[in-house]
Amino acid sequence: MKFSCEKNELANAVTIASRAAATKSAVPSLEGLLIEASSDLTVWGYNQKTGIRSTIAADVTEEGSIVINARLFGDIIRKLPDDIVYMTVNDKFMINIRCATSEYNITGLSADEYPELPVTDYQNSIYMKEKDIKSMIAETNFAVMENEARPIYTGALFEVDNDILTVVAVDGFRLALRRERVEKTEIGKISFVVPGAALTEVERIAGESDELVKITLGTSHVMFTLENNMLIARRLEGEFLNYRNSIPQNGKYSVEGNRKDLINAVERVSLIISDKFKSPVRCCFGDNVLKVSTATTLGKAADECGVSGDGENLEIGFNNRYILDALRAAPADTVRFQLSTSVSPCVIVPADGSKNFLYMILPVRLRANEG
Repeated sequence: MKFSCEKNELANAVTIASRAAATKSAVPSLEGLLIEASSDLTVWGYNQKTGIRSTIAADVTEEGSIVINARLFGDIIRKLPDDIVYMTVNDKFMINIRCATSEYNITGLSADEYPELPVTDYQNSIYMKEKDIKSMIAETNFAVMENEARPIYTGALFEVDNDILTVVAVDGFRLALRRERVEKTEIGKISFVVPGAALTEVERIAGESDELVKITLGTSHVMFTLENNMLIARRLEGEFLNYRNSIPQNGKYSVEGNRKDLINAVERVSLIISDKFKSPVRCCFGDNVLKVSTATTLGKAADECGVSGDGENLEIGFNNRYILDALRAAPADTVRFQLSTSVSPCVIVPADGSKNFLYMILPVRLRANEG
């Protein structure tokens, strides 16, 4: 194998693909990147759950493939001067890398030792703007369950209904939902669950452009194609929460507020809350005012902000991180709280009545000395 390419393009491809390489594995090749040179240069990372492929232009004079340790190769390429990289691999898997005055000779592994890469077998696809899928993931993935107690909830539900894509994440304490219209679809109505870890990588790869992302659904895998990059992940199997039945349809109270003002008030009282000093935030929804307070062994804190509506002084407690995550993610300047009782879920939706997002948070029971 013999090729040359731009250093910065190669470094970017290696960085992207390395996100799927195993950091520690009993199979040495999984800690590596599969480099394939043919009409262009393809860099693969794969950890047997998620695979990422990045493709760049290269001047290939001799086709071939090799597996190189991802950490070592990434360190070398990033440190090279900004110039043309020349790489040669002989039949004994010895790799020569040259760039300006720098030169490395390292050992690789045969591409035959790399595990078989996953494929999507059915070509049913939907197309979304890159910036839309990026925001949908960012504004829901925080609610994906972090532990493996319920594996299905370590991913987010993708629900396609004609030209609308709904993404839902739940972790047992909160729910995050985002909706957007797709640009094009080859699927009428279907739902599937994508691992949260894979979605994190899609969010990192995606930019803020109007370029289309192709989401291709197979019987056991889902593939995201973004310009010169592709991510493929095994779908999660199991019964996902019937979220429609879990969301209260009508709250007794409806209170609207400026999202940034609400965030600032909660952040200020949260300064005395930590992993060591935990306490819920007490929210009192009064007549055109929201009062927030908390108390820990460090002391007490209170603040308030103006809102529209009267909650008749309903007091409800929240985990401060959960309410902040929802408010920070909400893609609207003004949000509406829908509330019923101190032990009922709180629903946060757009104040303008649109249905592009919804966050639901379960309350925390308050004790008399809290806040």
